[in-house]
This record gives sequence, C-alpha cells and structure tokens, in this order.
Amino acid sequence: MNSMTGFGAATAPLGNTAVRVEIGGVNRKQAEIAVALPRAWAELETSLRETVAAAVSRGRVNVSISLARAAGAPAPLTVNKDKLSAFKKCMNELIDSLDVDTVPTLEALVRLGIIGEQTESDIPAENAAAALQQALHAILPPRAQAGENMKRDLLARIQTLRGYREKLAERAAGVPARYRENLMKRLEECGLPLPLEDERLVKEIALFADRCDVTEEMTRLSSHLDQFEKICGRDEPVGRTLDFLCQEIFRELNTTGSKANDAVLAQLVVDAKTELEKVREQVQNIE
Repeated sequence: MNSMTGFGAATAPLGNTAVRVEIGGVNRKQAEIAVALPRAWAELETSLRETVAAAVSRGRVNVSISLARAAGAPAPLTVNKDKLSAFKKCMNELIDSLDVDTVPTLEALVRLGIIGEQTESDIPAENAAAALQQALHAILPPRAQAGENMKRDLLARIQTLRGYREKLAERAAGVPARYRENLMKRLEECGLPLPLEDERLVKEIALFADRCDVTEEMTRLSSHLDQFEKICGRDEPVGRTLDFLCQEIFRELNTTGSKANDAVLAQLVVDAKTELEKVREQVQNIE
C-alpha cells in the first residue's frame, strides 16, 4: 500500500552544469502526470510520462526538469560545430580569392555565435532520463512508508467498525421484542387489552419483525469488513478498490438505519457512519 503524496529529487552532474529533476505527488482519483522541462528537450515529454506512469498508477504527479549551474562555476562554453564548419568553408574561399592568409579573432567567433554559452540543446537529453529514474527511486520509499502508516490506521478503524457491527446486531435482535412490549402497553393504556395469542397482534408483530430485520445487512457488512482487511494486505495499488468498499459499507449502514425503528440503533448507525467517513478520507490518500 502506497500513499499518493510524496516528493523526490535528483541531480545529474554535467561538469559546471547539472540536470535537476523534482517529482511531487498529490491526491487525484485518476493518474495525472504533468511534465515541465526545457524547450529544447520537448521530444522527451512522451517517454518521461511513460516512465512515470509505469511507477505511479494513481494521483497527480508533477515532474519538473531544469538546468542549474554549480555555485561559483563559470558559464560553460560550447562550440557550434555546424557554424564552425560553414565558417571555415567561407574563410578558405576568401583566402583563395584574395590570396591573403588571415586568422579570425576570438571576438569574431563569439559575435558570430560559433562560441557561446552552453544551452539545453547542447546537453544530451539522456542525462534528464537518468536523473528522472533517480528521482523516482527517491519518491517511492516515502510513499511506501506513508502507506504503511495509513494501513495501520485503517485496520484499527476497521476494528472499531467491527465493534459497531456487533453492537448493531445485538441491538437489532431485541427490536421486535421491545416493539411487542410497547404495543401491548399502549393497548392497555387505551383500554384495549388483547391476549398475546390474538391473531391480529401476532400478525402485526410478525410484519414489524420482518420489516426491521437487518440480518442480511449485518452479514454483508461483516463480509465487506473482511474484504477490506484482506485487500489492505495486497502489494499492489488498492485505493480504488477500498474506495468502492467504503461505498458498500455505507450502503449497508444506511439500510440498517432506515430499518432501525429504534433510537439507540439509529445512534449506533450515526456513530458507525462517522467512523466510516474517517476511513473514506484516509482512503482518498491511497494509490
């Protein structure tokens, strides 16, 4: 289990210059990958996205790639070999035409752009890919550690929900009996005492017991909680599956509450839903 949040960074040295890669992750239902890199390396965007997508299946991942000069280091220079070749050809033609031997000055070479400061296009793009891999390796361990912490919290909350489930089942089992007692009491207060074996009374109590029966809901709720714990132990992205299970658990609690006809049972449902909401909030952080 991994968290969707985290940060990783790596630097690939290139003499006086270095490629800096930073990766940050935040919560999202789907996988979103945003890449910001130097214009000269635009062709790398697709391959970088694929590399990140292979390591991250859910959440928004922001990838930033930039060049940084080492502190106090002089600006790195480079020679434009294409321009130099063209310049040499022109110089040779000029020397042959004028029959004059001449040597260009360094100032002329700089002014013509043959010698200049190093730019992104002068740096092999492979260095960015290497730094990206290092940054991914840096972000994955913190995500895994955060995921383990969330896993412990979730399992503890599932145990709390199990406790609520037991209380709900126990309270629900006595609802028909309490309804029968209250019904008999109201009939007596109204001066309409009926024997317990009266057919009309038996039919009313039987219908009520059927309407408020939550045996199926409690069985499914127990199954959902078992599945939740089992899925938490998988070594794969489980965020979407756990999110779906939370919806199913909520549905069973909601149905139980609608059948309650009992103030204590209704309050237990509210308390269980409150705990489930904490679980859902945590699940939103899981990849």
